[in-house]
Amino acid sequence: MYVGALELDILLDDIHSLKQKRSVIKPVVAEVRKRFAVSVSEAGHLDLHRRALIGVAVVAAGGEHVRDVLDSCERYVASRPEFVLLSAHRRLLGPDD
Repeated sequence: MYVGALELDILLDDIHSLKQKRSVIKPVVAEVRKRFAVSVSEAGHLDLHRRALIGVAVVAAGGEHVRDVLDSCERYVASRPEFVLLSAHRRLLGPDD
């Protein structure tokens, strides 16, 4: 069994309130969950208007599949025009860890 985690640090454009921020982040989180069958949540920078940290987790039998899913999630989020992906950090745990 392999477990992968991905942290996506995002800068949002032209956001002036937490309510606006949630209206942008919530649909992206829902779409990532639906499209890639992963666990995903806004996991950081909760009190900042223009920053968000999205956490993604996936479990699979093979490490290559976990990497492919996390790569796809990162590409999808990076392609969104309403914000800029500042950084992406990932962790992969396997049977030897």
